[in-house]
Amino acid sequence: MRVQLKEDAICTLILVLSFCTLLYFQLGQTSSRGNKERNHTKPPMKSRDPPSTVDLRRHPKPRHISDFKQAKPVYKELKHSTIAPAVTYSSFDFQQYLRNKDKRNYNLLINQPNKCIKNPKDPFLLIAIKSTVEDFDRREIVRKTWGREGSINGMHIKRVFLLGVPRNKIAVAMWETLVNHESQTYKDVLLWDFLDTFFNLTLKEIHFLNWAAEFCSNVNFIFKGDNDVFVNMENIVDFLEVHSPTEDLFVGDIISHAKPIRLRKSKYFIPEIMYGLGIYPPYAGGGGFLMSGITMKKLSRACKDVELFPIDDVFLGMCLQRINLKPVSHDGFKTFGIGKPSAAPHLQTFDPCFYKDLMVVHSLKVSEIWLMWNLLRNHNLSCSKKQRAGKPFYWERKKVVA
Repeated sequence: MRVQLKEDAICTLILVLSFCTLLYFQLGQTSSRGNKERNHTKPPMKSRDPPSTVDLRRHPKPRHISDFKQAKPVYKELKHSTIAPAVTYSSFDFQQYLRNKDKRNYNLLINQPNKCIKNPKDPFLLIAIKSTVEDFDRREIVRKTWGREGSINGMHIKRVFLLGVPRNKIAVAMWETLVNHESQTYKDVLLWDFLDTFFNLTLKEIHFLNWAAEFCSNVNFIFKGDNDVFVNMENIVDFLEVHSPTEDLFVGDIISHAKPIRLRKSKYFIPEIMYGLGIYPPYAGGGGFLMSGITMKKLSRACKDVELFPIDDVFLGMCLQRINLKPVSHDGFKTFGIGKPSAAPHLQTFDPCFYKDLMVVHSLKVSEIWLMWNLLRNHNLSCSKKQRAGKPFYWERKKVVA
């Protein structure tokens, strides 16, 4: 009997040990699987570092593209390499800008290497207009009005538009195809692979100077401006004919003794850590300026040694200071807008005689550029001092009323 009880106790102990062993392994597997699931579903740690600026430089040497067949594979490649998703900031990140401000060499995606090719006569004037991919309508109005290529008084005129990669590429559908087609049609588009933002206009400045020094070194004079200006090309040519392209010339609406804006809400806010001086060097504002070919070459060399600055007009003033060239102010560049507000909300005063002797009018709508073009090219328009001081006439959006 005792032997039987002893055998039963041994069997029971063996069963208990087996059960405990089985339970232990089951619990171990469950714990291991749970840890794997938690590790798999755990969200990645967010970096405390600020987002880095999109760097579009992936190729050590620029690629020059002059026709549609060459440009097509480049844009196909851009989708996988040089164009990264745009970063959206609620305000400008100056710290990030300072970390990346020395990146100043970007690839030329669309080139016009034959724009200033030598003819019996070198180009007298090159028109260079800052634009964006989205502003196709403004480029069209410039092409059809004051920015036409051809000759004035026997002087050859050429034209280029300066573009960067659009910041919001999703909103500009098929932008590569459209810009390619535009370049193929008009042969006047220059496109670089930096993001086309306000604070990258300085990059547009230095890349254009480098391009002009390489591909348009034989040009006599250059007008560089915004795409919201109207330029009286006859007055420009008359002014330049008495100047030599081998002498320094830099003319525009020159702003002197301007102070850096320290107000954070301002578009032109510059912190002291970026610019500690109290006054900017003289620079050209108002939408455009004229320079000679020799000045262009000097500025192209100087801008390589001047530290980048986020306001392009001021940066160019720093380059002028570097070459010890004082810019000259001209009254023909000092007009902003068209007319003055009148008592009638749908009417505006406009005196064509006031604008007839000007060279550049800044800050215009597309319709206003077209209006200015149609009125000022009227050769029967005769303006005396008395007429200029007289009563202006009124114009509506689509119809001029005497």
